[in-house]
Amino acid sequence: MTYRLAFAAALLVGAAPVALSAQQAAPVDGVWRNTAAPAAERARALVKAMTRAEKLAYVHGLFPPMTKERHADMIPSAGYVPGVPRLGVPTLRESDASLGVANQVEQRKGDTATALPSSLATAASFDPAIAYAGGAMIGAEARAKTFNVLLAGGVNLTRDAWNGRNFEYLGEDPLLAGIMAGESIRGVESNHIVSTVKHYVLNAQETGRNILDARIDEKALRESDLLAFKIAIDLGRPGSVMCAYNKINGDYACENRFLLTDILRGEWRYPGFVMSDWGGVHSTEKAALAGLDQESGQELDKQIYFGQPLADAIAAGRVPEARLDEMVERILTGVIASGLYDDPTPATAQAIDYAAHADVAQRTAEAGIVLLKNDRDVLPLAASAKRIVVIGGHADVGVLSGGGSSQVRSVGGVPIEIPLTKGAAASFARITYHNSSPLRAIRAAAPSAQVSFVDGRDPAAAAAAAKAADVAIVFATQWQTEAQDAPSLSLPDNQDAVIAAVATANPRSVVVLETGGPVLMPWVNDVAGIVQAWYPGQRGGEAIARVLFGQVDASGRLPISFPRTIAQLPRPRPVLPAGVTALTDASSNAGVVDTGDLAPFPVDYQEGSDVGYRWYAARGDRPLFPFGHGLSYTRFRFGSPRFTGGAAPAVAVAVTNSGKRAGVVVPQLYVTGQGQGPLRLAGFQRVTLAPGETRQISIAADPRILARWTKGKGWATAAGSYRLTLAIDAEHPVASGDLTVAAEAQSTN
Repeated sequence: MTYRLAFAAALLVGAAPVALSAQQAAPVDGVWRNTAAPAAERARALVKAMTRAEKLAYVHGLFPPMTKERHADMIPSAGYVPGVPRLGVPTLRESDASLGVANQVEQRKGDTATALPSSLATAASFDPAIAYAGGAMIGAEARAKTFNVLLAGGVNLTRDAWNGRNFEYLGEDPLLAGIMAGESIRGVESNHIVSTVKHYVLNAQETGRNILDARIDEKALRESDLLAFKIAIDLGRPGSVMCAYNKINGDYACENRFLLTDILRGEWRYPGFVMSDWGGVHSTEKAALAGLDQESGQELDKQIYFGQPLADAIAAGRVPEARLDEMVERILTGVIASGLYDDPTPATAQAIDYAAHADVAQRTAEAGIVLLKNDRDVLPLAASAKRIVVIGGHADVGVLSGGGSSQVRSVGGVPIEIPLTKGAAASFARITYHNSSPLRAIRAAAPSAQVSFVDGRDPAAAAAAAKAADVAIVFATQWQTEAQDAPSLSLPDNQDAVIAAVATANPRSVVVLETGGPVLMPWVNDVAGIVQAWYPGQRGGEAIARVLFGQVDASGRLPISFPRTIAQLPRPRPVLPAGVTALTDASSNAGVVDTGDLAPFPVDYQEGSDVGYRWYAARGDRPLFPFGHGLSYTRFRFGSPRFTGGAAPAVAVAVTNSGKRAGVVVPQLYVTGQGQGPLRLAGFQRVTLAPGETRQISIAADPRILARWTKGKGWATAAGSYRLTLAIDAEHPVASGDLTVAAEAQSTN
C-alpha cells in the first residue's frame, strides 16, 4: 500500500460554501447575511451570487499530503477546500476524527491533542451526556487549531467482532449507537464547526472495503444500520453525511441513488451535504446524479471526477447546471446551519486548556470501563493488599491506542510507537501507546503496597511473580486498526498462555483487557476478575487504577456482545472473494490502488436486522457476556415495575442502592411483539445512587423501535399486544409486562 492510500480513510466533512451561476461578482452583502433567515434560504442566495468557477471549485477538495496546489493557510491534514472571501464563504480545513484532532504519523510536527477513549468506551457509558461532553471537547480543540470540519460521528453497527474499526464505532444496537453518535455530533457542532456522520452505510468490514458489495434485504437494512443513522441525524443534525467505500446491493455507496437521494433526501429530508470518503468516488455523472455533493481528498481517487470532468458534463448537458447549484447549496447549508459561516474559525491557533480536556477524557474512560467478572469480590482492590504484581501489556509505560485515521498524538508524548512493516495500514498507522502508565497510577493509589512489574513475555516468570503476590493484575492487549481486520479473536503474542499460568499460580488474578472489541477468553473460568478497559485514551492509566481501587464505581455496560466461540458468529472471519485466501495490501485498501483482477465480491448479511444480541436471541444461543452486561461494586434492588401501554408505552420503577457505597445502575427496556422478532432495546437510563438512596425512574419505549417498516407503506406501529421487559442486560430480565399498544402511522422518514 502506498503513502497516498494511507489517508484514504481520513473522513472528510464538508466543503466550503460556493455559489452558483452568476458570472459577475455579487455585492458584498446580501440575503445570506440575514442570520434570521433559514440556512437553506441563505445558502440559495449565496449560490446565486457565485460564479460557475467558484461553484465548481467548491465541490471537490484537496488532500494536503498529496496535492500539488499550495495555499498559504494549508497545513497537513485530512482535507482543504478554498473558500470565497468576497462572499464570506470560509475555507474548509478538515481534520480527522471521532477520538480527537488526529495527527496520525505526525504530519504536523509537535502538534498534539487530547485523546478520548475509543468510541466503544463512550458507548459503554450508556450516558448521552458523556458523548456530548467528548464531542464538545474535541470540537473545541479542532476549532482552536483552526480546523472547521471534524470528520467525527462514526455510527456503523458492529456486525462482525473482528472488524478493524469497531473501536471507532458505538456498538451493535441502533438505538444506543444512534443516540450516542447524535450527542457526540451535537457536542462537536456546539463549537460552530461542521461535523459528519459516517460511513453511510454498511461499512462493516475493512478487508476489501473498496471492492466488496454488502448485500442485505431492504427491510432489514432500514431496521438496523439505516435506523442508527437516522437517529444520529435527527439528534445531532450534522452538517455533512460521509458515504462509505463499499457497494450496497450493487451500487457504490457514493453513487447509490437509493440511499443518497431516495432515502436521505426524499424520505429523511436531510438538508446538509454528502461528502465522499477519501478515495471513495468512482464516477462523475453517476455520482453527481445519485446525490454526492462533494468529492473529498480528490488526489486519492483515480481521477478528479468533480473537477474538469464535471464541468464538461455540465457543458454537454449530461449533468444539469441546476444539479451543480444544488450541490453547492447543500454544502453551504451545512456550513451555515453549523454556525461556521457567522462565526468563522480563527486565522491562527488559540490556547487550549489541555488539563481540563484531559479530565473529560478520564471521565469518559471511567464511565466506560466494564467490570465483566468479579468472583469473591476480588475488586475493588483492598487497601490491605501489600504485594501487587502488574504483568504485561506495557502497563509500565502507557495504554494502547487504536490505529488509522482516528489516531491522536496525545498530549504527554508517545512512550511506544511501532511502525508497521507490512499490511494495508502500514503507510498511515503505527502501534501507538498513550503516556498514561497503569503501573504508575496503581502505585499512586496504593502508596504503602509493594507494586512490582513483570513484562509478561514468559509465562513461567509471570506465574512465579504472581505466586508471590497478594493480587496479580494481567494487562492484555489486542491492537486494531483501520484498513485491516483482526486476523483472530484470540489474544496475540501468547498472552492466553500467560494469563492461564498466572491464574494457576494465584487465585486472586485479575485481567484488564485493552482491546478494540471482543476477544476469546479460554481462561474465563480460571481468573477471579475481568475488566474491559477498551482503548482508554490519554488518561487511561489513571482511569483504570481508579476503577480497580474503587475510587469510582465500575459503571460501564457492554455495547457489544462477547462470543464464547467464533462458531457463534454470523461470519467467523472476514469474507473474501471466491477462490482468494488472502488479500494483498493494495486490494485490502481504498483509493487509487490497482486491485488487479479482483472484481467486487459479495458479503451477505444474512442476519438482517438481527445484529449482535438479537442474533443470539434468534438462535436461542448465549454469548460469553451479553449486550448491556456490566457489574457494579454495590447492589441494587428494583421495586415492582409498572408497565403502561397505549400511545406512550413505558415502565416506571423504584430503584434502590442497597449497598454501602455509591454506585451506577443502568436499567434497560426491551420490547418484543407484533412482528418485532427477537427483543430490541427500546430505552435505557444511567442512574447514580448514594448508599441507601431510592429513586423513581421512568423509561419510555422509543417509538422508532416499536415501529416496523413495510415496503410501500413505510414505518408504522401496529396496534396489539407487546411485551416490555425491564432488564439489567439483554439476557437478565427484572420483570416483564404484557400490554396493548395503540397503532401509530408514521411517515416513511
